[in-house]
Amino acid sequence: MNNARYTMISHASYTVQQTAVRLRLKPNLSGLLLSGILLLIIVAIAIPTLKWAVLDAIWISEPGISTACRASPETGACWALIPEKYRFILFATYPYDEQWRPAAAIMILIALYAVSAVPAFWSRWLVAGWILALVCVGVLMWGGLGLQFVPQTMWGGLVVTLLLSTFGIIFAFPIGILLALGRQSSEFKIFRIMSISYIEIIRGLPLVTLLFMATFVLPVFFPPGFEIDKLLRAQIALIILSAAYLAEAVRGGLQSVPAGQGEAATALGFGFWRIQLLVVLPQALHKALPLLVNTFISIFKSTSLVLVVGIFDLMSAGKAAIDDPAWQSFAIEMFIFVSFIYFAFCYSMSLYSSYLERRLRLSK
Repeated sequence: MNNARYTMISHASYTVQQTAVRLRLKPNLSGLLLSGILLLIIVAIAIPTLKWAVLDAIWISEPGISTACRASPETGACWALIPEKYRFILFATYPYDEQWRPAAAIMILIALYAVSAVPAFWSRWLVAGWILALVCVGVLMWGGLGLQFVPQTMWGGLVVTLLLSTFGIIFAFPIGILLALGRQSSEFKIFRIMSISYIEIIRGLPLVTLLFMATFVLPVFFPPGFEIDKLLRAQIALIILSAAYLAEAVRGGLQSVPAGQGEAATALGFGFWRIQLLVVLPQALHKALPLLVNTFISIFKSTSLVLVVGIFDLMSAGKAAIDDPAWQSFAIEMFIFVSFIYFAFCYSMSLYSSYLERRLRLSK
């Protein structure tokens, strides 16, 4: 009887072990099957893409001639478009002999971004450096100090995208902070109502609508003979919309700060604005950093919409570059090149955001 009981227990134990093994293997087998399917899909896409983009691609052609790219229906990507049209894509209709000036302006702006990203340079001198650098950019683009005058109507390409996004962030960010503080304020009811109204109304409007209003409706209210540059009007529209979105990002950070922080500052005799600026806001901006960077990236990409009001930004210049009948069939290559530029700037902002989050976390 003991032997029978031992046999039954052993059999039950073996059955339980088998069931446990099957339960462990089942998700593993499912994961392996799914991974295998995904790998096959990736390989099926990657091989023809590599063949088209690299192996069968045309990299060089005679200037102004796309015959090599059209020689065979099996020819891959026509990257010869890029060396042929890159100057138009980057600088648009800026005078050809003067295109070193927007190139220098782009380098100055990128250098500003790089210097501003280094914490060691965070001081009042950085503000002075920004002002001086932006003045230099203005002189380079417009002219002066011996340089030929170039009207804004001839600007275009990457430099316009960078200028719109840079000034959009510089002016929209402090406005967004004020709107967020106003929306959170319980002491200034009128300011709170105005902030809420602005945020809700502007967030409900697409950027295209604001661009059209700034370009075609706003001049109606100006006195005769008074005009604002088309680029400046588009910039105003971008700032108006960006401020509303930044305000909500900052408000999310403000709401995450414990109420005890403000109460402790009040007990020390701080007023509302000192509490917000010295105690609450630094913590809120830290917590809202991912949302803020996401909004900055959106501002950068939203500049492509200025095409609708006739401004040649990077995307507009790229689309115009393939209006040339010789290169009209190669729009994919142009959009890939432009997308790579957008991706490079956006991914750089994302990486810097991750670095800044780690640094702030370690400094606690």
